[in-house]
Parts: sequence; C-alpha cells; structure tokens
Amino acid sequence: MPFQGFLGNALLAGSCIAVASGLIGYFVVLRVQVFAGDALSHVAFTGALAAAAAGLDLRVGLFAATVAVALALGIAGGARGPGAQADDVTIGMVFVWVLGLGVLFLDIFNTGASGANGTIAARTLFGSIFGLTGGEAQLAALIGVAIAIALLAIARPLLLASIDAPLALARGVPVRALGLAFLALLGLDAAEATQAVGALLLLGLLAAPAGTALRLTANPYRGLALSALIALLAMWVGLALADLIGTVPPGSAVILVAIACYCGVALWDGARVRVVRGVRSAAVDTIEG
Repeated sequence: MPFQGFLGNALLAGSCIAVASGLIGYFVVLRVQVFAGDALSHVAFTGALAAAAAGLDLRVGLFAATVAVALALGIAGGARGPGAQADDVTIGMVFVWVLGLGVLFLDIFNTGASGANGTIAARTLFGSIFGLTGGEAQLAALIGVAIAIALLAIARPLLLASIDAPLALARGVPVRALGLAFLALLGLDAAEATQAVGALLLLGLLAAPAGTALRLTANPYRGLALSALIALLAMWVGLALADLIGTVPPGSAVILVAIACYCGVALWDGARVRVVRGVRSAAVDTIEG
C-alpha cells in the first residue's frame, strides 16, 4: 500500500486538503474575502469545542459551525444586493462573538468530566494531522476531493461573478447562489483543513499559495492550478520537515513553507508585482474568449 502508518495517513489526507484549500484560497483572495476566511478559522475552533463540551464527535461541531456561519455571512452580504459581500464590521462582530463562544465552550469542557484531557483545544488550534487514523485520513481525502470537484464545477461562472457581478447578472449568472455555494465550500474546507494545520494557521494555507499564484500569472485558470500545486508542495515539504526534525509541529511547518514560497516570489517579482486588477482584466478576456 502506498499510504501506510501515520506519515502515509498524513500525506493522503494532507494532499487532498491542500489541493482543495489552494483552489478555494484562490477565490478567497480574488473575491477579497480573506477576512471572512480568517473568521471561519475561529468558527472551526469554537465548533470543535462546542462538540467536545457536548460529548460529540469534533467533526460534527467543525462542519456544522463553519458551514452555518459561512452561509450566514453570505446571506448578510446578499441583503445589501446581488453580488455584495458582508462588510468588515459584520465579519468583525461575528469574529469576536464566535471567539467569545469558543472561550465559553473551552471553560465548560475544562470544568466537565472530561476536562482533564487538555489536548482537544491544542489539536483544534494547531492541527493533528499526524494523529489521523487510516479511516479518518480516507474520509478527509474524500471530503477534500469532493470540495475540489464542486469548486471546479462552478469555477467559470464564479470567476465572472467574482470579477464583474453586474456583467454576470446581465448574462443570467445566479450571482447570489454562487456566492452562497462558494462560502459553503469555504466553510467545509475550513473545517477539514483545521485537522491538518489547525484553526490558528488555516488562513496561511488559504491565502499564501493563492497570493503566490497571483504574483506569478494573471491568467485565472493557470492561477487556480498554481495555487493548488503550491499548496500541495507546501503540504508535502512541511510534513517531510516535521517528520525529519521531530520537534516542529506539522501545521507550523506547512505554513512556514507556504509563506516562504510567497516571500520568495515576492522578492523575485518585486519590480513587477501583479495585482488583482490585472487578474480581473485577464479573467474577463479568458471567460469572454
């Protein structure tokens, strides 16, 4: 079997999670929803602790909380008009409220019968990909693949809706429905990726590969592919470093590699940085071509 032991399980789950996060992250950066992604990482923390306090599987809280809050943010943005997004004040309020709930659930968990087990919060915050069983790794891989397939299925209209919502509406694209579907996928990815890199580091896996890809190409389809490949590279190299060094947490190693890629490209491309406006123009040309 190609995937055996804790490292094999980590590679199986991590590879699929990385590809899904790279694809999702590209749209997160393109749609300027990085703050929403950061908020959902804290929602994942709160959801997991709520499930732990209730004696449920952590994944129940992870997925239920992140998807519900993601859809709520989408509905809040939709109330301002088709194609609109929740403003920073709304996201910030959700951020603080959810973080407060997380502290409450942590206190409930710590004072409960199982409070002696102090690893739950640490695993949620920093990930536990080396602790996945074979079944958990296979489930994580299946979810990652499903997220990637679903995103690719809506990628073309989502690109147009992300770049020029009025034009997309004029062409009959269901902009609001696409926005909600994307946020639901982002919520699913946030919940799944929390197992790999943890809630605190999740944003790095979403934003760093996508930001690197945006600096390397203005073509949206190449950018999507590059973002997924860079995330996959960061996952493989990060897991290898964590396994070799031993004292480095795998989540931290993965994010350090992703950020190193971004910094390296930024230094190399500093004189001709590609901004999102260039991507928007190239994407319109690609979609209309």
